[in-house]
This record gives sequence, structure tokens and C-alpha cells, in this order.
Amino acid sequence: MKKSIFGELVAEFIGSFILIFIGAGVVATLVLNKTNISQWELSLVWGLAVTMAIYVTGAVSGTHINPAVTITLAVWKGFDRKKIVPYIIAQIAGTFTAAAAVYGLFRPAFLLFEKNAGLVRGTAESVKLVGIFTTFPQPYLNNFEAFMVEFAITAFLVLVIFAVGDSRNTNTPTAGMAAVMIGLTIAIIGTSFGPLTGFSMNPARDLGPRLFAMIAGWGRAAVGANEYGFIVPIFGPIAGALAGGFVYEKLIVPYFPGIKIESKSKNVNR
Repeated sequence: MKKSIFGELVAEFIGSFILIFIGAGVVATLVLNKTNISQWELSLVWGLAVTMAIYVTGAVSGTHINPAVTITLAVWKGFDRKKIVPYIIAQIAGTFTAAAAVYGLFRPAFLLFEKNAGLVRGTAESVKLVGIFTTFPQPYLNNFEAFMVEFAITAFLVLVIFAVGDSRNTNTPTAGMAAVMIGLTIAIIGTSFGPLTGFSMNPARDLGPRLFAMIAGWGRAAVGANEYGFIVPIFGPIAGALAGGFVYEKLIVPYFPGIKIESKSKNVNR
């Protein structure tokens, strides 16, 4: 059992690392090298990063790589609640380490960009580089509005995750294709709503790199206005994921062919 949980945590670390290593890497290329990358291309890379992470680690841990998903699976799918905290720690550690790796590889580009732009790390103006690692909302959104964006897009993501991974669903894709569908879902969400908040949808995806940015010289500037980084991209996705799980399990699953709903009962015969 100890060997099993250790392997699962290693898999969550590696899967989370892959997500940020590739995702933050493409943003660094966009910002620091001024590469011509469209919103669709950017979103697709993020989605494919998740797909690759699932292919690499899915057989071991299920590739949650997202505290919102881990918590939601515990609530709606019977995931062992004793594993929630260890999984989340592994996920944050993976994204933190990946952010450090991306910074290390792009460090000369960071320094040159700051020099040419006259940026002093840690000032409000330097936040544009923190966005390579983590997410911020458009200036026209307040925290509540940004929260609702993250709530809605994470709910949709989890709705798809539950659907493509459910053997009771007759439309479930064939083996191996679920990872592709999840990646494409992230890509279309990023293209549709990504510019609003950076489509975090994942507390670990946001918090780990944000913590790295804080200790790498950006300090409190990396948190954002009104404590944004410690509120919206953490609690918005968690609430949204739980809502997405509710919609799937309570409003869709009971109406699958062959599923009988018991009268005067919350239980479902399967």
C-alpha cells in the first residue's frame, strides 16, 4: 500500500510538472521571444500538455494533476479522501518545480527582456512577466467576475472529464481517446474564455508557479490586486469542479439508458 501511494504521488508530481513545463514554456516563448502564437495555438499546447501527462501517468494515479479534480472525485466518485492532501501537495510541488525549470531554461531571456524594457522585478510593471508562470484577470474584471469565469469553465471541464471517463456512458470514447478529448476541451475553453482570466481551472497550476515567482524576485506583486492569486484561481476552480460533478452525476447519469431512478430515494440502481 505504501509503495502504491508513493507511486501515485510520484505520478501526480510528474504529470503536474509536464503541464507547467510545456504550458509555461509556450507562454515564455510567446512573451520573451515575441513569437507569433495565436490564442488557439496557445490553448492547444496547454491542452496537449494535459493529454501527454495523462498518457505518461494515467495508469498509475489517474492523472488528476488538479486539486479541484481530486476533491471532486472524492465527493462524487469515491476517491479515497485520505489521499486528497498528499495528492494536492504532490501537484503543487510538481507545478512549482516545473516553473523553476522553465525559468532556469529561459533565464537569459528574462534578464534581457527586463533590461531592454527597464523593468525592475517586483514592481507592478514587472507583473507582465509573472503571467508567464501564472494567471491574472483582465483589468475590467473584479474578483467576483473572475471567480465566476473560473467557476463556469472548470464546471464545463469536469463535466467532460466525468463523461469521457464513465463506462456507463455509451458515448464514451475508445481507450486512449479520453485523454485527447480532455486536451481538446481545455483547448476550446482556452480559446473561448482564456483571455478573460488565463483559464487556470486548476489551483495547483496557478499556486505552485505563483509561489515560485514570489521567491524568484517578484514578491507580493506576483499575487495581484486584492489578493487575487490566493482567492480566485484557487476557490473558483474548486467550486466549479464540484458543480460540474453535481450536474453530471445528478442531472445526466440518472437518465442514461438502463439506469433506474428509485422513487422517494436519492439512490440509483445501476
